[in-house]
Amino acid sequence: MKKTTKPCCGSCMDGLSLHHYTVPGDEWEHKGPATGFGEKEWFVTLKKALYIDELITKHSAIMDRYDPNKKVALIVDEWGTWYDVEPGANPGFLFQQNTLRDALVAALTLHIFHDHCDRVRMANIAQTVNVLQAMILTDEDWMLLTPTYHVFEMFTPHHDADRLTIEYDAGRYAMDDEEIPQVSASASVKDGRIFLSLVNLSHQDSAEICIELDGDYQVKGGRILIADALDAHNTFDRPDTVMPSISVI
Repeated sequence: MKKTTKPCCGSCMDGLSLHHYTVPGDEWEHKGPATGFGEKEWFVTLKKALYIDELITKHSAIMDRYDPNKKVALIVDEWGTWYDVEPGANPGFLFQQNTLRDALVAALTLHIFHDHCDRVRMANIAQTVNVLQAMILTDEDWMLLTPTYHVFEMFTPHHDADRLTIEYDAGRYAMDDEEIPQVSASASVKDGRIFLSLVNLSHQDSAEICIELDGDYQVKGGRILIADALDAHNTFDRPDTVMPSISVI
């Protein structure tokens, strides 16, 4: 009887690609509008965005079986929201607006990547300019920064930092017969400084935050990205409708 061994993928490859788009609609031909949506579409979009955590968890379980030393990286090289193209736009260009809802999807997804940073070592939002969940929109000589851009900028302290394990009560955000966590959080440390990012997914309820840290730390301040409408977004006439406030402390 021959002895069998598990194949070692680490000697054959450096990374495994994973794609996942957040599509609110039930049909690919009707993904839903980027603006003008209601509370239900807001909730469904965030619920579907959370599914990437299950995808990464299951992919990682299989990879751990064949690559227990985690030599192979899981690379989420396409992710983001995908809606119907804007009215009047070329369907092939996939141009869509970017709202506060997209900012929450971005922040929530980045938190999930943080939670799986031992396996997810590269992740790229699908496009940067004008296509799908873009961080920048342009029109000839005009340019604006989207809510998703501001999330990426606000999260820069996480770069090259060490992830911290945190415990928190996420609460529940319910609609009809479904529920998801209300709060998502992630923390990292670099050069003795702790950075904490928080996301409140609820469209109507605030979340009370009480932070307990082990050690002697001084709070320096923070910023918040918030708006007065679910589909709040920046336009070339009003490019600063959704942008971070300077401080919340």
